[in-house]
Amino acid sequence: MLQSNYTRVSVFVIVGFPGLHPSFYQLVAWFFFFIYVITVVGNILLVVLFALERSLQKPMYIIMLSLALSDIGFCTVALPKVIARYWWDDAGISFFLCLIQKQFIHYFGALTSLIMMTMAMDKYLAICYPLRYNELMTNRTMSLLTALSWVLAMISPAITTIQSSQMPFCGSNRINHCYCDTTSLNQLSCADISSQSTVSVSLSMFVLFLPFSFIVFSYVNIIVSVMRMANAQGRMKTFSTCATQGCIILIYYIPRFVVNATPINPNLTMTPDLRIGLTLLHSLLPPLVNPFIYCIRTKEIRAFLAKWTNRGQSNAHHKPCIHPIAC
Repeated sequence: MLQSNYTRVSVFVIVGFPGLHPSFYQLVAWFFFFIYVITVVGNILLVVLFALERSLQKPMYIIMLSLALSDIGFCTVALPKVIARYWWDDAGISFFLCLIQKQFIHYFGALTSLIMMTMAMDKYLAICYPLRYNELMTNRTMSLLTALSWVLAMISPAITTIQSSQMPFCGSNRINHCYCDTTSLNQLSCADISSQSTVSVSLSMFVLFLPFSFIVFSYVNIIVSVMRMANAQGRMKTFSTCATQGCIILIYYIPRFVVNATPINPNLTMTPDLRIGLTLLHSLLPPLVNPFIYCIRTKEIRAFLAKWTNRGQSNAHHKPCIHPIAC
C-alpha cells in the first residue's frame, strides 16, 4: 500500500454516531441495510423500466435515469462501510480508500445537485413554453446536458480530494461520521488548514447555491405560469406534482446549507450526532423516495407497470404525453 509522505496515519476509523449506545448498533445496521436495499432496488426498477419501454425514452426520463444512477452510486459508496461498522464492528478504512470514498461522496452529491437543476430547467420549459418544448428539449439536448453534469460534478470534489491527500494527519484517526468527507478529514489534520477549509466550503456552497438559485427561479416562473392557467383541474394537478418534488428539493438543499455553513459561522453550532443526522437526512431520504414518487406521479410509468404485471391490459394503448407533468 502506498503511503503519503505527509501523514503517519495509514488507517482511519469510522466512528458513526459518537453518542450512540452499543446496544443500538444492530438496530442501526439493519436500518441502514434496509434503506440501502430499498433505495437500490427502487432505482434499479426505474433503470429497467427505461430500458424496456420505448415510450419512456424522452428527455424527462433521460434525466430521471441519470438521477437514479446517481442515487445508486451514492448509496453504494456511503452505506456498506457504515453497515459493516455497526454489524461486524469493521470500522477501519485505509487512508487512500478514505480519500476515494470522500471523492465519490462529494461527486455524487454535486452530480445530484446539477441533475436537479436540469430537471427544474426541463419543467420550466415544459410549463412556461409548452408549444416550443419539443423543439427546445430533445433527447439529444437532454443527453448532452446530463453528460455535462456527470463531467462537471467531478471538478469540485477532485480539488478538495487533492488538498486532503496533501494534509498532515499525525494525531487522531477517528472520523466522527458514517463515511469519509471533507469536513471530517479537515478536523483531523494536525496543521493549520484554514485556507483549505475556506476553499472547500466555498466550493461546496457554490455547487449548492448556483443550482438552487436556478431551481428557485424556475419554480417561481412555473408558479406564475400555472396561476395563469384557465383550467382549475390542470392547475391543481401541476401544483400537486411540483409541490411533491419541491419538498424533496428543499429536504436535499436546506440541511446541506446549514451543515456547510456551520464551520465558518461561529453563531452556528451543532453536536456531531446532529450534524451526522442532518447529513444523512438530505443524503439518503431523496434517493429512497424518488423512485416511488416518479412511479406514482407519472402516468406513463404507472401504465407500463400495470401492463407489465398484467393488471392494466386496458391501459396498454394510453394516449402519449409530451411531458410527465402534463399527464
